[in-house]
Amino acid sequence: MTVHLIAITGGSGSGKTWLAGKLKRRLGRRAGRLSLDDFYRDLSPLPPRQRDRVNFDHPDAIDWPLFLQCLQQIQRGEAARLPRYDFATHTRHARPRIWRPRPAVFIDGLWLLHRPELRRLYARTVYVDCPGELRLARRLARDLSERGRSRASVLRQWRLQAKPMHDLHVAPQIRYAQLIVTPENLTASLAQLEQTAATQKPTSPLATA
Repeated sequence: MTVHLIAITGGSGSGKTWLAGKLKRRLGRRAGRLSLDDFYRDLSPLPPRQRDRVNFDHPDAIDWPLFLQCLQQIQRGEAARLPRYDFATHTRHARPRIWRPRPAVFIDGLWLLHRPELRRLYARTVYVDCPGELRLARRLARDLSERGRSRASVLRQWRLQAKPMHDLHVAPQIRYAQLIVTPENLTASLAQLEQTAATQKPTSPLATA
């Protein structure tokens, strides 16, 4: 199977997960979804208090060797065993998710274009550009409802970690994006990405510097 990997990156709360899910639903069984969030390092060896001190907005929080291995398997059209992450405990579930091959794969995550060895694998790269105020509001709503966080802790983490790390590690990836999605061009971008994934039309090679 020829697999078409489409990387969707952007800041926390930018809408990249929503976009990947929307495209997956439009294409149905022809497409699959993969989240970089599931590849956070398993912190079960650490006491719970120490886990909370980890900077989850820094790329070093990701298990990159495992992500690269799984991505290469998926690109080859193979089945893969994907981790499942529990953000409430900062640990991995005991049972992995079994990946079944799909012709098109939408991947969402903060740092998908951060490393050259990953950029070489993608057929299409997307950066979701969204104002910081809106991203903070979305992150606050998500962490309160889904991750068991308090409002004070979310705001503190945003100020001390999320925003500085976004400026340093996330925002610079925009230069590697073949498509920049904004609120103004969202409808056109959805149509373009859906058509690209459905037809598996090859794109020009990415810069790997």
